[in-house]
Amino acid sequence: MSLTLDALTVLDAIDRRGSFAAAADELHRVPSAVSYTVQKLEQDLDVVIFDRRGHRAVLTAAGKELLDEGRQLLQAAQHLEHHVKRVATGWEAELRIAVDTIIHMRNVLPLLEAFYADNGGTTRLRISREVLGGTWDALVTGRADLIIGGPGEAPAGGGYVTESLGDVEIVFAVAPSHPLADAQEPIPSAVLLKHRAVAVADTSRNLAPRTAGLLTGQEVLTVADMENKLDAQRRGLGVGYLPLTWIQTDLVAGRLVMKQVENNAHRVPLVTAWRSEHKGLALKWFVEQLKQPAMKANILASE
Repeated sequence: MSLTLDALTVLDAIDRRGSFAAAADELHRVPSAVSYTVQKLEQDLDVVIFDRRGHRAVLTAAGKELLDEGRQLLQAAQHLEHHVKRVATGWEAELRIAVDTIIHMRNVLPLLEAFYADNGGTTRLRISREVLGGTWDALVTGRADLIIGGPGEAPAGGGYVTESLGDVEIVFAVAPSHPLADAQEPIPSAVLLKHRAVAVADTSRNLAPRTAGLLTGQEVLTVADMENKLDAQRRGLGVGYLPLTWIQTDLVAGRLVMKQVENNAHRVPLVTAWRSEHKGLALKWFVEQLKQPAMKANILASE
């Protein structure tokens, strides 16, 4: 292959320093070696890279295009070298984090910002959004190394470690235009059964899917995530339970009405959990952060 990182390094030095001699001095080579590298590259590519007519080596249009693109390759190579060295010292190449849809993703973003600030581009982060049993399924089946907001009881079996994140209060809410907005309380299940519920689809692939707050025989509108469920209930397309942290501003603004039902408000315990055999430093960093009371409070904060 005619184009090498070494040749790009030589071109970069010549362009920055303004001459073959100055580039040779920077690269600790003799000028003839620098000249040979450029001549060989020009022959192999069949292009003129430098205009040598003046006192200063000036890139031709073709040479400028080659160096502009080549500098991106040089930066990528430097990043790869740094990344490989960090992985060799215990940093994972990639860390997969599943965040349950009950958690506001915007509450997790500051945690990611802090990780990048502390560790740069050491480890690639892959974030997924899961629902109910799907969050646990992602951990148990190896699709995720860490979960944030795993709801309810952990599935049977081992291979993971859990840390309490806190509880989220779940309340029943309807749009002010919905017939149940004026219903007498507590609303019995027989009355709820007559109205469509909005539910978020469990994303589990292997574990048994979970449901929450649905009555047998009730019509259900199933949506993909908590954001869609909230929007559907605001529009009066159905009713259902929602995390209080998601709807406090809607309640104040009158976009939703909280109602008392027979199976009234309850609290759902949430956890963070990680695979016990995973010993990487990126996971260790996240686990340490997620054990801090202040961070737990931030993750569960209202909108």
